[in-house]
Amino acid sequence: MRAKWQECFAEASDVLKSDKHQQTIVRVLDLEIGGRDFITMAGPCSVETEHQLLSTAHHVRRGGARILRGGAFKPRSSPYAFQGHGLAGLKMLAQARAETGLAIVTEVMSEDDVPLVAEYADILQIGSRSMENYTLLEAAAKSQRPILLKRGMMATVGDLLKSAQIVLENGNPNVILCERGIRTFDATLRNTFDVAAIALLKQISHLPVIADPSHACGHRDLVPALARIGVAAGADGLIVEVHPNPEKAWSDGEQSLNFAEFDQMMASLKPYIALRGTMVATQALETVG
Repeated sequence: MRAKWQECFAEASDVLKSDKHQQTIVRVLDLEIGGRDFITMAGPCSVETEHQLLSTAHHVRRGGARILRGGAFKPRSSPYAFQGHGLAGLKMLAQARAETGLAIVTEVMSEDDVPLVAEYADILQIGSRSMENYTLLEAAAKSQRPILLKRGMMATVGDLLKSAQIVLENGNPNVILCERGIRTFDATLRNTFDVAAIALLKQISHLPVIADPSHACGHRDLVPALARIGVAAGADGLIVEVHPNPEKAWSDGEQSLNFAEFDQMMASLKPYIALRGTMVATQALETVG
């Protein structure tokens, strides 16, 4: 790695690649994130009903997803928007895991909720709005659950790495970085997908990196293209929103894929994922050599 990056990100030295630490593999149930396998996380923005969640879980499982996403606690910009079912939502996620074998990732919003969410979830998601909530990061780290750390909507790459550093310093090495788009002067889309950040993070950090094309653009018809771009940039996985009927979703329906669109996206990703696998294998041989 260039000395320039070492100097630029010196405050997050533990998350940077070194001669002794080139890649962290985060193990979740029988999965490995950050290794040769490309991992897709898919599911609804929020857990609404048992039927909605279970039908989605079974479909994305058949389509190749390995992890179910779904919000039991939902931070919304509007106080009038659906805020999630809380414990009831967590129980529905646990039921979906029992029926499908999918691992569960869901957001935790408060340090007080960490023990409860960790009881049900396999991965704790720290959302964009919480990326610099250091009290929450410390509590989540101490749960020893893997952490999915989403980049703040106005955070730099350095800010993201410093937040990851907090988790590592609190004894939890299992951090997955997520690029989900940032706010810029261009308001055409919900966010601006910073694909260069994925390429940079894969070059400088040993932590796994995934892409969130749903939040990166906010429009479902653009999600498959951004997903392919994320894979091409070197991402280790994707997290996408899928809903049986996006037009009637309680939150983020405009950016959620329906079942047919999810299947089409997964089919379009196959050559990109195959190319990524070749690149990962080549890099592993070069490291050993």
